[in-house]
Amino acid sequence: MARYRVNDAAVAHARSMIDAGQYVLDSDWGSAQPDAEAQNAYLARHSWDEYASWHLGLTEGASDGTKARYAFVYGDFRRVHRSGLIACVYRAAEWRHKKIELAAHDLLQHLDRLAKIE
Repeated sequence: MARYRVNDAAVAHARSMIDAGQYVLDSDWGSAQPDAEAQNAYLARHSWDEYASWHLGLTEGASDGTKARYAFVYGDFRRVHRSGLIACVYRAAEWRHKKIELAAHDLLQHLDRLAKIE
């Protein structure tokens, strides 16, 4: 099983996006989640560091500058999706990646506080 560490830069990016109101509260993550084509299109116009900022996890042992390096995407490369954060919490919990789970959970709670979701 792959091992991940928290991408602190992505956590900071997500928090700043949430603080700026750049989020979607209601979305179908299965439809909103960037597919391979959307990822390639984003990478054609942006750096690997920018791509990395949308992923809460860094795959241990994978090389920087490869898609395999980045895991737990939480947005659509424009906005944070609440459903994306929920998916990150769920997936990380399911596979026992506790630090990723907690980072995603903290971001979800931050979003819910700002959006006044009770």
